Amino acid sequence: MKFVDADTVHRLLDYPALVEALRAAHKGPSPGSDASVMDEPNGGENKFVSLVSWAAQEVIAVKLVGVFPSNLALRPPQPSVQGLVAVFDGRTGAPILAADGAALTFRKTAADSALGASFLARQDAEVLLVVGAGGLAPHVILAHTSVRPSIKRVLIWNRTAARADALAREMAIEGVSISVARDLDAALPEADMISCVTMSTEPLVKGALLKPGAHVDLIGAYLPSMREADDETIRRGRVFVDSRAGMEGAGDLFQPAARGLFAWADVQADHFELCTGARAGREGLNEITVFKNVGGGHLDLFTARHLGERLGQVV
Repeated sequence: MKFVDADTVHRLLDYPALVEALRAAHKGPSPGSDASVMDEPNGGENKFVSLVSWAAQEVIAVKLVGVFPSNLALRPPQPSVQGLVAVFDGRTGAPILAADGAALTFRKTAADSALGASFLARQDAEVLLVVGAGGLAPHVILAHTSVRPSIKRVLIWNRTAARADALAREMAIEGVSISVARDLDAALPEADMISCVTMSTEPLVKGALLKPGAHVDLIGAYLPSMREADDETIRRGRVFVDSRAGMEGAGDLFQPAARGLFAWADVQADHFELCTGARAGREGLNEITVFKNVGGGHLDLFTARHLGERLGQVV
């Protein structure tokens, strides 16, 4: 069994190839999946997650990760999500490889949203606004610019401005200006694409400020109590998800649905429907699209399988 460290994961899972691998995988059947989330004993904020996904007679992927939101405040900081992804032969159960879980999760999550943007963002999108400056933010920038090479400007907003400044200094993409947005409300009307990568429990994106044709990518708010966009964003936009399984637990959808402002039947399509052409993505230049990145073990399996292929393994 081979162990794949973080540097190798990042090197092998380049975004153009990974997005296309996810696109191809979603044209096939969805693997079986199971998930378990354990809360920290004694009421702490941390969680430990185990996700199992099984493509029959092919491959089994198991992700074991801790979600520790306060890790970013450590000195030195650590990723808020870290762990392992293990891959097994679906015919024999034999272990094949294990990979750094944080690196694979970053790559999988960003590529998942970029796949959504490939269907939903305008082809001529020029301004990307990233809300949040944590470990996922640089990956979201790289992934979205890979599917929308029309992007000329990236704006980064973060509650702690120093972290946005640091990320803007670290990032360099040829032909793309990367700078800090000091005022989120002022930046929203400029943005053709907005990608949220936060742990917020209060809405940050105000739907009333979105320009016609904007695409909103919501990656955080994985719990019913969390929120990145307000009700007006959901009301104005056509809503899409990567997976319908588990979408009811996403705060950006759960909260308006609980108040009767949004119905689950209003979800236009998921990745399986978009990638097979069963349902359409963006239908007009001026419509606002909203993509909720729900995640799921099947995405870890698809990503780990692609990693195995890049390593020359039979996965």
